[in-house]
Order: sequence, then structure tokens, then C-alpha cells
Amino acid sequence: MPPPNQRRRAQLADAAIALLARTGVHGVTHRSVEREAGLPAGTASNYFRSREALLVAVAERIGELHYADMDAAGAAFEPPAGSSTRARATDLIAASLLAAATVHRERYLAIFELRLESLRRPALVEALAALMRNSVAFTAGHHAALGLEIPPEAVPTLVTLYGGALFTLVSSPPEEITPELAHQLAAGIVRAALG
Repeated sequence: MPPPNQRRRAQLADAAIALLARTGVHGVTHRSVEREAGLPAGTASNYFRSREALLVAVAERIGELHYADMDAAGAAFEPPAGSSTRARATDLIAASLLAAATVHRERYLAIFELRLESLRRPALVEALAALMRNSVAFTAGHHAALGLEIPPEAVPTLVTLYGGALFTLVSSPPEEITPELAHQLAAGIVRAALG
């Protein structure tokens, strides 16, 4: 059996993300994903044997995309000279919240749809728990690479509060999402997590 085509797998997961955001979990079937991706019938079932496997792949894909965004943001980040860890963390989180709630809005609408669906699907519970563990580890490494002095024990709180703030933003009317609001939420997250 030939190895799976990772580009095609990502294409199918990306189509499922768009559908989750637009139609909710009930609109995501193998056939609807194939149509969304412009692929022939049967393609999705070749990659994902069940609907649950497709939904798990979506959670994994969202994590992959989020971590790539974090890496890009970290590479481009130029904090003001002499700024504190709190100020730098606030600026990074604010920029991430703003991009996630605007540019990547459908991605995070999709993850919240999956979160709700996980109440009924044990495989999704584990996939989302793994996503959380990976996010905590990735975020801690990201902070260390950027020279942010954030205690590792504060990272789970940061990630959890980020998720709550993001839910508030993506479930709000888009015109209400502003850089000022993202910064205010980020400052609150840092304050609560770091004491």
C-alpha cells in the first residue's frame, strides 16, 4: 500500500474546517468534504475510514496550522527594547488573538464545534486532550525560544484562558473585534496566569 499523500490529507482536513465553520458538525460528511475540496467521490473515505476519524484529523490539522502561525509570529516579533516579559507576552497574545479571531476565524469556529461534539464522541475527547497537551508543550517551548520568563506551571492557565478569550471573540460579531479589545483580553490573560 503506498504511503498516504499528506498534501491531499491536509486538503481534505482544510475543507472539513471550512464546512465545520459554515454548517456545524452535522454538515461534515465524507461526500460534503469531497465536494468542498473539489475531489472525486470516495477520496475522503480512502484517507479517513470513519466520520470520527475525519473529525480527529481536523483537530490535528488545526493544531498544526496554529503552531505554524505561532512560529511565524515569533520569528517576526520585535519587542520594544527593554520591555518586560509581561509586556512582550501581552503583545504576542494580543496579536495571536486578533489574527485567530479575524484572519483565521473559521479555523477556531471549527475547533469550538469539535469541542461541543466531543461531548458525544470519545475519540474526539482524546484528540482534543492531546491537542491541549501539545499546545501547552509547544507554547512553553515557544516562550523559552523567545526569551520570555514564563514559569512552565503558568502555561496551562495561559492556554486555557486564551481559549476562553478566543471563544468570546470568534462568537462575537466580526465588527466588534478590534486590536484594542484583543490587547485588553491579552493583558487580562497574562495578569491572571502570572499573578
